[in-house]
Amino acid sequence: MRFYGCRNFPKVLVDGPYGAPAQDYREYEVVLLVGLGIGATPMISILKDMVKRLKGIEEEEVEEGAVAKNGDDEFKTRRAYFYWVTREQGSFDWFKGVMNEVAEEDRRKVIELHSYCTSVYEEGDARSALIAMLQSINHAKNGLDIVSGTRVMSHFAKPNWRTVYKRIALNHPHARVGVFYCGPSALTHELRQLALDFSHNTSTKYDFHKENF
Repeated sequence: MRFYGCRNFPKVLVDGPYGAPAQDYREYEVVLLVGLGIGATPMISILKDMVKRLKGIEEEEVEEGAVAKNGDDEFKTRRAYFYWVTREQGSFDWFKGVMNEVAEEDRRKVIELHSYCTSVYEEGDARSALIAMLQSINHAKNGLDIVSGTRVMSHFAKPNWRTVYKRIALNHPHARVGVFYCGPSALTHELRQLALDFSHNTSTKYDFHKENF
């Protein structure tokens, strides 16, 4: 093929493709998944993949406490914490149904699900604190959320991310936790800095990953 009138063409280099950071979640025994708004979509995919793999392991168990040799050796995840934050009441109701499905399929109850609707009450509002207290009591007693009626815990304020990191560190000392975040860049710095702080000050080590969606 000839190109007339063009003697010098720029040099073009092509690199990739690269896999999404969330694909590495299987390398961690514990994962913290954070999705803001539509950013919950790739996190839900992780949860569904996790449930599917755990079901496969369960089916391959030859007897109680023993796993067949052909199990998924690359899959290490045994505990997941998912936090979804949205301002839209409509999307809150819709996505809650998807989360309920994940909760129902999670027969081993290794996935802890939290949904936050930040447009109902302001952060620190006394009503939010009262609802949180009632939910904690009911969840501890019955294992169900007082609002959703399922294992998905509903909140009506912004998450306290330092408290989230601290709680996971206390629950999983000496563990390596994969943090996967998908959402606006405004929260990226806080989550990454908390991962560094807790990795430095506790025995739990956090690896932060930013997912673009």
